[in-house]
Amino acid sequence: MITASIFSSGSHSCVQDPLSATRSMEGVRARLVHLSAPWLRLCVYCEDFVLPKVHRTMLDLWSIYSKPVPANTRELWALFLQCFCITVVVGGLFYNWMFASLEYSQYLSTAIAISFSLLLLLTLFLVHPARCAFSIIMPTLGTKQGRKLLLSTCIMIVAVNVTPNTISNIKVILQVIECICKNSSESLLNSTALLGEASWELGDVIQTADISALRPRNGHFKFALLTNSTLINQQMHLAGEKIRKNFLAVEGLVRASIQAGNRLVAGFSVLYLCFESTWYLKNYLTNLRFDNFYITKKLEHLSMARKATHLLTGSSKCFLRPTGPKLSREEVMLCLTQMVFLTVVLMLMLVIIAMDHFAFRMADTAVRNVAQFSVVPVTLNIKYNAKIRILPFLQKLFCNFCAESSIQDFEKSYHHNLHFSSAHCRINPPRPPNDSVVLVVGLLYCIIYTTVFLETYAHRSCRKIAASFFESQEEKRAHYLYNKLSRKYEEEKNCEKLRALLEIQGLSEASGQ
Repeated sequence: MITASIFSSGSHSCVQDPLSATRSMEGVRARLVHLSAPWLRLCVYCEDFVLPKVHRTMLDLWSIYSKPVPANTRELWALFLQCFCITVVVGGLFYNWMFASLEYSQYLSTAIAISFSLLLLLTLFLVHPARCAFSIIMPTLGTKQGRKLLLSTCIMIVAVNVTPNTISNIKVILQVIECICKNSSESLLNSTALLGEASWELGDVIQTADISALRPRNGHFKFALLTNSTLINQQMHLAGEKIRKNFLAVEGLVRASIQAGNRLVAGFSVLYLCFESTWYLKNYLTNLRFDNFYITKKLEHLSMARKATHLLTGSSKCFLRPTGPKLSREEVMLCLTQMVFLTVVLMLMLVIIAMDHFAFRMADTAVRNVAQFSVVPVTLNIKYNAKIRILPFLQKLFCNFCAESSIQDFEKSYHHNLHFSSAHCRINPPRPPNDSVVLVVGLLYCIIYTTVFLETYAHRSCRKIAASFFESQEEKRAHYLYNKLSRKYEEEKNCEKLRALLEIQGLSEASGQ
């Protein structure tokens, strides 16, 4: 009985454990469903109501913006608000570009930005082709001219932040060299006092010598020493100031040249952007063959209406779809060529940035080790030995002086230390390189490399923008391309018939022979 009860209770517990686990999992799932239900409802609401409404609103706004003349007052106010918002955004970017990148004064940048914004607002609101040309500029910014603007921004950032920093660190190195030269010259000048001391002691030795009648009046040498170091300090200071002025002049010239060149390139790029968009719009409106090799929706509808869809399938190799991701071989080679040129410019910028880091390391090492320069010991050895000998023909007349007389020997060493550094040197601390410059240049170059591949798609979007502004012209271009494809198809068909007839004729002649 005891064993049975134990067995039954154990089996009951074994059955209840999976059931409790299942119930707990179901409870967790119910809680998750309860928590995620609001998010699911929100996603469904956005997908079913919000996004379609936003899409319809954007299409309506673009339709109003691309119309030649607004249909009513509501469209007129909508057009004005769109132009005003565009003008505010472009004016703010234009002000920031002039003030931060091109380094114009705040007053001049504000005045030009306000004048440009007012002129742009009136032009966009009143002139329909101007709106189209301005809209074409937007994707054109992602092409070569946009890359030029970004590239000029990178060059200006490097010129403003890296070049002055490098020159400042070079000045620190020159200050260290000036300090070493000044202290070494002073120490060398002080070492000349050893010669005065040695000459004085040598004169004392000469005076103590007993040469009977030949005794010198004054055994001390007259040795003039320049103990005043003010003249040398002035000369060193003048030389340092001259070098500093030369560096300041070079720095100002380089900075002014880069700034002027960057402003010139930026102004030319903006003018060329306007010219390029205007030129594209003019050719789009006047030349039906210009940029007309895309299989558009109007062309597809036209071919389906005339039951000639075979024209599009047979010409897929020669014509492209504007929304297709495929690039032709010529487009790929053009992208690679542009990337090689941009990489060369990037390598030059990296060399300039590396020079900044190298100059900082040199200046930092020089400042830290200037106090650790070794002291150079200088030893002055003087050895003096003189003898007096009477000439042979005088020895018979003056017998008293027949013997040789010698002055007492003199030999002594004098020691001095040359110091190359001093605590009184005024050396500015080196300026570390700005690491954010590398980050900003890297991000801008990522955008530049991206625009290389987006250039083709930006060019295709220009045609689409022009087509939305001038729908009647797009219909004419679609009919022109359809007629061109039809003629080409007929010519190929006739060539095939002629080739077949020639083959049949050749076979008949061969059978007749």
